[in-house]
Amino acid sequence: MTEAVFETNLSGLLYRGKVRDTYDLGDDRLLMVASDRISAFDVVMDQPIPGKGIILTEMSSFWFEVIEHVMPNHVIATVNDDLAMEAVDKKGALLELTPDLARRSMVIKKADRIDIECVVRNYIAGSAWSEYQQFGTMNGQSLQPGMRAADKFTEPIFTPSTKAESGHDVPMTPQEAKDLVGTEMHRTLEDKSIEVFQVAHDYAAERGMILVDTKFEFGLIDGELTIIDEVLTPDSSRYWDVSDWKPGHFPPAFDKQFLRAWLLETDWKQEPPPPVLPQEIIEQTQHRYMESYRRLSGKSLVL
Repeated sequence: MTEAVFETNLSGLLYRGKVRDTYDLGDDRLLMVASDRISAFDVVMDQPIPGKGIILTEMSSFWFEVIEHVMPNHVIATVNDDLAMEAVDKKGALLELTPDLARRSMVIKKADRIDIECVVRNYIAGSAWSEYQQFGTMNGQSLQPGMRAADKFTEPIFTPSTKAESGHDVPMTPQEAKDLVGTEMHRTLEDKSIEVFQVAHDYAAERGMILVDTKFEFGLIDGELTIIDEVLTPDSSRYWDVSDWKPGHFPPAFDKQFLRAWLLETDWKQEPPPPVLPQEIIEQTQHRYMESYRRLSGKSLVL
């Protein structure tokens, strides 16, 4: 079993996000290392999930290949792919990677990030369900009355939110999103997000899994719209087993569900500092991440 990696400290640190540490390699290239940090309710827990960063890296790499005919991505090479790395100049932080860190790392193209979370929902769940219960709306837009937990929408819906480095992402109305990125860019982001979602949804369905909702990030590389960061992992997506789904209740999810559910049972106010996680919650979360990768990719990982 791999040792947990809470953070990395290599040369050329550019920024440290909720999960990933990013290093500047020069020549408009970056090294993105997925740690084992986990966040819930937009707060990073003090304890990592061992091997989570490896799972995220493998799963993103897998999904980038599945959707590459729809949308270009920023990946040059996953670091443990010897063949792909032959074309990469080894310098900077790349020279400092241990074999374990290499398994959780990607060399990527630098992009001008578009500061909006492109969320797509095909079922009502999570924060959308909470808003609907309170106000009968989703992202400030009215929904039909009488919806049940886990109900499916007639078609995938684009529900963007602000991109927060820390604190809570905030859902945006269509007009707020258009004001932020412009009407034309908003239309493009909506169309591309739903197109990628549909490809992934259909792929998952063939494997007995429901892609409930997900969020994408986009940037511009040489003026071309490109999908960046991670894609379709349990960190950014909600998956259900198709056989578990029945409108009116939420089935077990292949994501942070065990962690979120446990946190909701405590008196924690969803602000730092977070509570100490029981070992059982850490292990259950790791298992669900591993299982989602196995179910969707058909491959097993040894951590």
